[in-house]
Amino acid sequence: MLGLPFAFASHFAPDALADAMDVYRTRFMASRQLERPYTIVAANVVVADTDAQARRLFTSLQQMSLHIRRGNPVALPPPVDDLKSLAGAAELEALNHTFRHSFVGAQETVASGLQSFLKMTRADELIVSSPIFDHSARLYSLALTARIRDSGSLRAYSRA
Repeated sequence: MLGLPFAFASHFAPDALADAMDVYRTRFMASRQLERPYTIVAANVVVADTDAQARRLFTSLQQMSLHIRRGNPVALPPPVDDLKSLAGAAELEALNHTFRHSFVGAQETVASGLQSFLKMTRADELIVSSPIFDHSARLYSLALTARIRDSGSLRAYSRA
């Protein structure tokens, strides 16, 4: 109602994403700052040379989330080879649900997922969160993410 942009933390609150975007767009009122709604969505993005490498890196965030759910928050832990050894089936299902707007894999995998996500949300802008334990792997992931952005394979849909 203030005619300002709207950003949503879909990277950890996916259940409210569609409703939040709908309420914002429905109730948007033009202002001196904006004539039309402008939306920003956040997503976890972990890119590596292979899907398997990226999935391993992503286990750090998954473990951290598990600890939070169990009432024992921890700093981002190192990745593990087998998350199934640390969590039960119900916990893994809950993690998959929570992180369903996370894009993890090689460049092609992530580009395709992000393109679908932007189309679904009709977002104007994307905030990328890359919670990767190893600093050099995080920088590499961000460099690969920038390549995806620079390739022109992503586009915003709200103005199309």
